[in-house]
Amino acid sequence: MSQVRTRFAPSPTGFIHLGNIRSALYPWAFARANQGVFILRIEDTDLERSSQAAVDVILEGMKWLGLDHDEGPYYQMQRMDRYKQVLAELLDQGLAYRCYMSSEELDALRERQMAAKLKPRYDGTWRPEPGKTLPPVPEGVKPVIRFRSPQGGSVVWDDKVKGRIEISEDELDDLVIARPDGTPTYNFCVVVDDIDMGITHVIRGDDHVNNTPRQIHIFRALGKEPPVYAHLPTVLNEQGEKMSKRHGAKPVTQYRDEGFLADAVVNYLARLGWSHGDDEIFSREQLVEWFDLDHLGKSAGQFDETKLRWVNSQHMKMCDDAVLAGLVAEQLARRGLEAPADERLAKMCALFKDRCSTTVELADWLAMYFTDVQPASEDLAKHVSDAVKPALQALAERFATAEWQRDAINQAIKDTIAQFGLKLPQLAIPLRVLVCGRAQTPSVDAVLELFARDMVQRRLRSF
Repeated sequence: MSQVRTRFAPSPTGFIHLGNIRSALYPWAFARANQGVFILRIEDTDLERSSQAAVDVILEGMKWLGLDHDEGPYYQMQRMDRYKQVLAELLDQGLAYRCYMSSEELDALRERQMAAKLKPRYDGTWRPEPGKTLPPVPEGVKPVIRFRSPQGGSVVWDDKVKGRIEISEDELDDLVIARPDGTPTYNFCVVVDDIDMGITHVIRGDDHVNNTPRQIHIFRALGKEPPVYAHLPTVLNEQGEKMSKRHGAKPVTQYRDEGFLADAVVNYLARLGWSHGDDEIFSREQLVEWFDLDHLGKSAGQFDETKLRWVNSQHMKMCDDAVLAGLVAEQLARRGLEAPADERLAKMCALFKDRCSTTVELADWLAMYFTDVQPASEDLAKHVSDAVKPALQALAERFATAEWQRDAINQAIKDTIAQFGLKLPQLAIPLRVLVCGRAQTPSVDAVLELFARDMVQRRLRSF
């Protein structure tokens, strides 16, 4: 088999969400699994709706998720000369023709067809045929260019997701491939791009199924066999609607800001339409090792943020603590807290990460090490009683001279409990409330070891 070459070809007409980015993940994974080439192509011919800001979000989202491209980004607007060259070739070979039917004439034709309960379609008025006399060319009308579609028979392809698809030629009229101003249309540009870029596999959303027979026609008219197609079922939102900006979808980069790990999002998205046995949690390396087109799902995947959070929590547990420290430092910096991503912060992450589903939650826990805490009045009233305050004072004095490491901190707590005849929770819970601002934490000696000694003493003496 020739080298696998796949592509992601988004239109920069709005922010990119998880439903969109899955159409980048699968061709990326397939290219990586087959030592192939992954190409990024920006389909920006919709000048009114395309924006550089949308391009930037596409690039930023793909970079965050680690979906690195080998070629591109190519921009269709920079390839206009090439498209016009191919249009001229098709006209010269009689595979395309100029159509002078005005928009008013087309509207009237559609109305007649609909009144007769026929499918609206172009009737071939300007299609050249042997022995046919074409109407006189009207003055002042700029023509469109139409592709001369084959007649009779069917277009057939074996889709890697949907199986064999057959569409009758009678369903297809002569497609407009260039507008009156000469700019080429989407279906035409896509084929020229896929030929020039040597695309072997087109993995895209199933909203493109209806475009495929028209694109296959153009491939063959240009003397090329079409690539392998895999049309992915839609991604639905939690309400069962197609995921879209209008239906509450968030930009991909918002998940980064909300504390999700890139590897977890890749893992979750991969499972939203593909499977490897019953494996739920896997690394990026395992995805690349396992990915194929034979295990793509045929049913629509439904987004579930609760499941995404669970997947993220599993990846948090597996994540290197130094990597987490860098991410948490960024989250804390957004709150105006300066926390160097050093070994101490990595140890904090190791201690608390099992309790968290995002780095935002982890930053919530670790903020107590970098800024003052305000214990809830009800916690103070419930746990920091007059009866326990002498013990807390004595503990603060022991902490002043104890070696500041976990075993010594634990011994100071035990000695204070023995001195005052307390049980561990009677001292440990008020200690947590005053130092950490909350009544529940991991093992209190491990938590305190990561504080600066003077901060612990100051908070113990603040009541």
